[in-house]
Amino acid sequence: MQPLFLLLICVWVVRGSTAMSISSAGCGIEKVCFNQPADCDPAADPTCYFMSVMSSPNTSAITIELQGQANGYISFGFSDDQLMGNDDIYICGTDGNGTVQVQRAFSTGRGRPTILSLGNVSDITASMMDGVISCSFISQNPISTVRASEQNSTYFLLFAYGSSSDGLIQYHGSNTFVSSSRVDIFNPQILASAPRHQIIKAHGSLMLIAWMTTASLGMISARYLKAVTKGRGCCGKDFWFLAHVSLMSLSVVMTAASFILVFVHKRSWSGGAHPVLGCIVMILSLIQPIVAAFRCAPQHERRFIFNWLHALNAVVIKVLAVAAIFTGLLLFDDSRIQWLVKVMGAFVGWEVLFYIIQDAYKWLRRKGEDEPAVELVGTEIILVVLFFLGNLAFLLALLIGIGTA
Repeated sequence: MQPLFLLLICVWVVRGSTAMSISSAGCGIEKVCFNQPADCDPAADPTCYFMSVMSSPNTSAITIELQGQANGYISFGFSDDQLMGNDDIYICGTDGNGTVQVQRAFSTGRGRPTILSLGNVSDITASMMDGVISCSFISQNPISTVRASEQNSTYFLLFAYGSSSDGLIQYHGSNTFVSSSRVDIFNPQILASAPRHQIIKAHGSLMLIAWMTTASLGMISARYLKAVTKGRGCCGKDFWFLAHVSLMSLSVVMTAASFILVFVHKRSWSGGAHPVLGCIVMILSLIQPIVAAFRCAPQHERRFIFNWLHALNAVVIKVLAVAAIFTGLLLFDDSRIQWLVKVMGAFVGWEVLFYIIQDAYKWLRRKGEDEPAVELVGTEIILVVLFFLGNLAFLLALLIGIGTA
């Protein structure tokens, strides 16, 4: 039993040292390094996504290190541009038995890359501990982004990670980052990630504006201003109704514009819950005004059916829109503390608090019906203004975060 026990200890020690042997030491001096977040050290931070390339003097061999947290695989590619397609790729991932292995592949588009023969790769070390995948190896394969082209030494570096199923890698979605410029892999340096595409930022910003300000104000105008502004308005319509229709219509327009922007940019379907939620929000948002345009008259005996369905659909859209924003921010925010997600959580708490305050005031107002109407209107307007200012503060914080990402 003692020899077996000692052997198990040795295996554990070797695996542990392998998982922790990759570090940022020598970055910019001996090797090219590319990591996310910037300046993170994979030896100390398990959330660090890291790759390095170190050339050997007087040879074509390069030593590659790769580490990151994933439940299936981590990978990187040499590319002629900042988009997936025609890339020379190395994958470090789990097979059907959960064993980590190194694979070489070539991508011809945005689908699953074609697995190639590993070729002239040696000194492979690979491990997975506590969800962190690590691998290092020496490659003497020529790097080719068009397979038949001559070897070059300047490339964009692409890093991606995701899940796998029975050894087959799955679509990584937004779990990727790319170098901001071409890099000479034989010239040691530390690379920075390219900023997010402006269209993606515009998509997120429009959705935030729509569902944190215009839609929220449109909903509370129908819920809380209907009673106090009844009979006050213009063109035969009450103020609450004009505000409600205008704000909700603007929300639908911004949602549609955001929806179109991201699909034109991506030109493909992304994985995960975010695009599914976004599509449902878009469909229900279009249904809402169409049904409202054909509603029956206020005095109709079945008008209550429309009122309940209209209100219920609005609540469903709002909940799904907030869920879509959360899932979108989780994909977008790659900071260590994900502060954008936390700001959105605080916003949800603020809205819930406001609705509680408004409902409480509405209940108290019913008990004091002798209160002057002018004072009632003034109080309602003050509450709505405070609600708008609070929403605006949260919105600006998120827009600034998106703009600087």
